[in-house]
Amino acid sequence: MRGGRTMQSIRDWKSAELDGKRIVVRVDLNVPIVRGRVVDDWRLRAVLPTIRFLTDRGARVILLAHLGRPKGKRVPELSLRPVAKRLATLLGKPVSFVPEVIGRRVQKAIARSAPGDVLLLENLRFFPGEEKNGVTFARNLAVLGDRFVQDGFAVCHRTDASLVRLPKLLPSAAGILLSEEVAVLSHLLTRPKKPFVVLIGGAKIETKIGVIRALAKKAQTVAIGGTLLVPFLKASGYDVGSSPVTAKDVRLAKQLLALRPLLLPTDVVVATSPKAKPFVRKVKEIGAGECIYDIGPATIRAYAKKIRSAQTIVWNGPMGYAEIPTFSHGSHALAWIIASRSRGKAYGVIGGGETIQIMRKREVIEWMDWVSTGGGAMLMFLEGKALPGIAAIQKK
Repeated sequence: MRGGRTMQSIRDWKSAELDGKRIVVRVDLNVPIVRGRVVDDWRLRAVLPTIRFLTDRGARVILLAHLGRPKGKRVPELSLRPVAKRLATLLGKPVSFVPEVIGRRVQKAIARSAPGDVLLLENLRFFPGEEKNGVTFARNLAVLGDRFVQDGFAVCHRTDASLVRLPKLLPSAAGILLSEEVAVLSHLLTRPKKPFVVLIGGAKIETKIGVIRALAKKAQTVAIGGTLLVPFLKASGYDVGSSPVTAKDVRLAKQLLALRPLLLPTDVVVATSPKAKPFVRKVKEIGAGECIYDIGPATIRAYAKKIRSAQTIVWNGPMGYAEIPTFSHGSHALAWIIASRSRGKAYGVIGGGETIQIMRKREVIEWMDWVSTGGGAMLMFLEGKALPGIAAIQKK
């Protein structure tokens, strides 16, 4: 691990250390719920190996998670009760939902549990102490268990109490998902097979500038798409029409233009509004009042050529305004090519909620070698920064 620090895994714990013990597990169960039902359970499936590993060894598993942004208040529609129901179906065994996080009611529920049982506590973010990284809140969580497991990679870039304080109050280790995420992403930073091709899309350049700069030192190509491409085109001297862009974003883009492997679009799909008729324009021909919504066909072919020769591929962020079918072509075309290349020819890794949705819509996500559960956490890791939630369980 980085900085001479190591991370213990639950696989390092002996069965005797787990049998009958109360194991508090921080997971990421932030899934979409519609009318009280989970409509997308891939995050739940990702944590099943850790839960099963612990219950098979007789541990009493206490799951901690959050849902949405209730800002320290109880919001009924953000309760984790529907998640407990879906998780029980996936596990094939009961999951006891406890409508509290701390206090005697929770302690009694845990005391009544038997070896191999699974409990899911209520939304951590219903309590202000979670996002405020409260000392007292963390201590109240710590009394619930004998050991702590971090398996919520997607939230490890945050500094909430359950992520950075709680691990220091109990013997701690990484779950199976977190261990695999760290292993895969570390490999990309240290031993990627070349040619190494990276595709970065999405919206905010300030969240991507660090990872673009870091991966440009390791990759042979860093292809830019999404709204992210607008400040790059503007910084290159092109008129971007009515595409929204700030002076700050342009300044950030200029810092990266000199990077050798940077690949920008040569054509784009524009329209005067999301509902207006789209046109393909070369980047030097974008007209006044036209807004950039997707990469164009020539750019798709150029990016595809790089992908087809790659041995390692990383993709984070859509290539266009993919929520609207008219402007999703670039993302969907490259999704198919990346997945096809990943199927035994290159090592393919994707991350970020929108990117994963595109792959799932194309029904090719199973072709990928690794699907990271983290968006921001993945970018932060690949940027070379220490993630607070991981650092909290590391030892010298």
